[in-house]
Amino acid sequence: MYEEPYRWVEAVGNRRSYLDEQFKRGSPVVGLAYAEGLLLFTVSRGTPKLYEVYDRIGLGGMGHPADLEKLRFSLLDLAHVEGFNRSPSDVTAARLVKYGLAPVVKQAFEEIFKAPFIVKLLLAELGTKPGREAFLTVNYDGAFEEAAQAAVLAATPAIEAAMLAYLKRTRPAAPASLEQALGLAGRAWALGSLTQAAEPREGDEKEGRAAAPAEVEPDEAALLAHLREVLADRTIECAVLEHRMPGSSKYRALTAAELSLCLPLAAP
Repeated sequence: MYEEPYRWVEAVGNRRSYLDEQFKRGSPVVGLAYAEGLLLFTVSRGTPKLYEVYDRIGLGGMGHPADLEKLRFSLLDLAHVEGFNRSPSDVTAARLVKYGLAPVVKQAFEEIFKAPFIVKLLLAELGTKPGREAFLTVNYDGAFEEAAQAAVLAATPAIEAAMLAYLKRTRPAAPASLEQALGLAGRAWALGSLTQAAEPREGDEKEGRAAAPAEVEPDEAALLAHLREVLADRTIECAVLEHRMPGSSKYRALTAAELSLCLPLAAP
């Protein structure tokens, strides 16, 4: 009887190790505030990773596409029911996460006889006035964090911390333009992607492959070169939430033409 709690702790630890390994194959996601609103940036092989949830709320995710779709539809249902029963102004990212999404993800993670969600989520909310923007990230265990200027998803907390430190260090003093924000998000994504690729994979020790030694942070040229190399068989996925957008919905995906103008290496 006394062994049961310890077995549960061990099972949860094994579950964390398994999930951490799965995310090493994923594409990081970058959320960034800029002069006209919020930007979400990632790179994909065709399966979408960025979505609109509600008028002023966007979603980015990494992990298993089926799990991402399931949670996305849950968020859509919750947001629209909340907007209908209360009012559109009551639909906030914080409310969706705290009372809807995080408890569901936490329960799935802790029920060791059921499959967890292989997914990490980033919600971006455009405030009703400039300066009230918010980001919320949800981990696979249901833990969530809030931020104002930038947020990221990556394979491990250490990689996420490195990406956030890079964004903080290189962000311009004045509010960034869309072009500046795109370039900064692209380089931060490349930093996360390169760091994930250098992480040791499960089974490396058995096959005699050692972990790559720690290296200095790549410079801007190396980050852009990596992003250009990746875009040979993948595409940039980018969406914005803009204050100046007419109507109630403030979400839109950037077109290929806009990407090629703002980030020339994204051109075909």
